[in-house]
Amino acid sequence: MTLPPATDGAPSVTAAPDARARLTQLRHEVAKAVVGQDAAVTGLVIGLLCRGHVLLEGVPGVAKTLLVRTLAASLELDTKRVQFTPDLMPGDVTGSLVYDARTAEFSFRAGPVFTNLLLADEINRTPPKTQASLLEAMEERQVTVDGEPLALPDPFMVVATQNPVEYEGTYPLPEAQLDRFLLKLVLPLPERADEIEVLARHGRGFDPRDLTAAGVRAAAGPADLAAARAQVARVQVAPEVLGYVVDLCRATRTSPSLSLGVSPRGATALLATSRAWAWLSGRGYVTPDDVKSLAHATLRHRVQLRAEAELEGVTAETVLDGVLRTVPVPR
Repeated sequence: MTLPPATDGAPSVTAAPDARARLTQLRHEVAKAVVGQDAAVTGLVIGLLCRGHVLLEGVPGVAKTLLVRTLAASLELDTKRVQFTPDLMPGDVTGSLVYDARTAEFSFRAGPVFTNLLLADEINRTPPKTQASLLEAMEERQVTVDGEPLALPDPFMVVATQNPVEYEGTYPLPEAQLDRFLLKLVLPLPERADEIEVLARHGRGFDPRDLTAAGVRAAAGPADLAAARAQVARVQVAPEVLGYVVDLCRATRTSPSLSLGVSPRGATALLATSRAWAWLSGRGYVTPDDVKSLAHATLRHRVQLRAEAELEGVTAETVLDGVLRTVPVPR
């Protein structure tokens, strides 16, 4: 899944000039610092277009943090990073009331959640109470302080990371919180040629802390993102494609390998991501292929395997592959 080139194919959605071209340019800007993660860039852009949140999974050292920082720089967005640890408290994320001795009053000190792109690093390393502190922010886009709601900036997206190979001392995310993430993107280890390019860049003096020196420039801004969201909202979906989305999700609920299938919220998420992908592809309508392209990233974290299926080596990916093969595609 990569960002397609900007096209003017008909029928297309046209609103603010160059919004699609500017967002497509993001891939080239991010590639100046991050090698070989085009699919993840596309997923993050789709998350922003759909006002959703993204879960990144990958072993340490595949540039998850650098990816988010570079995307924020390319979009002129503010970003903050929180390292989730077992002793992290909810107030460390959302903010807290602080007593000011000079005024004898309490004032609110905003936490790192008040940003555009929040990188929640190793979210599965903090206890459930702190994980849950993100729920209101992710779902309601606000933080409640002393009974008063405080709105978060717009755009706002949580990008959480987790390590898939180290489970000691971790707190797996519950299904209710996993379902709050629009997409789960798996970052693979780079291909040999990409890894050689990474080493070559470091050999030439590349410093991941200095994106300006790497040549990363802003390709788009919040105004372009707002215009793009308005365009995506006008992408048409035929009744047959709506039925296809529903049939895919219903098929997961009857799969013998799954104890938990995709909920209606998951179906609406798949519809949203498919519309964003169709728009990025230069079309004003969704095709079944758009749905197929986003099915894995949108649904893989919304299903739960039966214990006996796991013992047999079945994965969520193989179950979704089977669903995509067996559910009839509308013509």
